[in-house]
Amino acid sequence: MFNKKLIVVAGATGAQGGGLVRAILADPDGGFAVRALTRDVNSPKARELSRLGAEVMAADIDDAQSLSDALRGAYGAYFVTFFWAHFSPEIEKAQVRTFALAARSANLEHVVWSTLEDTRRWVPLSDDRMPTLMGGYKVPHFDAKGESDRVFLDLGVPTTFLLTSFYWDNLIHFGMGPKQAADGKLTFTLPLGERKLPGIAAEDIGRCAYGIFKQGLALVGRRVGIAGEHLTGEQMADAMTRALGREVRYDSIPPETYRASGFPGADDLGNMFQFKRDFEEYFCGARSVENSRCLNPKLRSFSAWLSEHRQLLMPG
Repeated sequence: MFNKKLIVVAGATGAQGGGLVRAILADPDGGFAVRALTRDVNSPKARELSRLGAEVMAADIDDAQSLSDALRGAYGAYFVTFFWAHFSPEIEKAQVRTFALAARSANLEHVVWSTLEDTRRWVPLSDDRMPTLMGGYKVPHFDAKGESDRVFLDLGVPTTFLLTSFYWDNLIHFGMGPKQAADGKLTFTLPLGERKLPGIAAEDIGRCAYGIFKQGLALVGRRVGIAGEHLTGEQMADAMTRALGREVRYDSIPPETYRASGFPGADDLGNMFQFKRDFEEYFCGARSVENSRCLNPKLRSFSAWLSEHRQLLMPG
């Protein structure tokens, strides 16, 4: 333990952070120890990480002192924010600044920051192809992260910028999976047309992050995009048909229809899918499946992920 480099993982009971904690613990000879941060150390997920061997510590990413205490003695840290807890780009940007300041104060040698593109580089606020949201964003949960990248750079924090992809787990937890239509058939709906969507199992994000830490400082200052596969909506529906044993039809709808769906964040997600559709060549090109597999040799395909979760995807 005393010779191992300590990695502090924010959001350790979440999808990305939990995957990284488990990846570190599954490699006892990898040279790393892990401190898992969570607001509630007594939650079932936190207790499970403790049982697996993680040091679990209470911390609040909105509290600078709490975060500084958590980073004491660490070699590196994994930082991730969860926009959907508050739907506020301003809160998210403040959290990232707290991360970066604490990392600089702790003299961390390597930070991996889970980020996304600032879509305003491609679709300026003056561009009416998609509506401007929240007074200054096209895809708020993307733009706030992408805008915040410069905070790490300006403060001189040695950072790898990890570009994530669509979680296949969203098909379960965000209700994006197949729905039963009036005719009894299953329908999978996205506003993507025939374009490909980079996707990944949430657990594999953490494993890829571990692969970045294992490469040492070679990836500091670099943007690393990850994906398990690039698939069209039709290909995803075909894979679900095989996994579920029932036909799943792909229904491509216009982004404006998706934006008007009425659920919280529908406008943000509608803009997101439109961005991925309209800039498919860039978005897929920034997320190499081959490089992701080099970081994480256990990288799962969509079909493999489906085989593990088919029961959770079947409409009741």
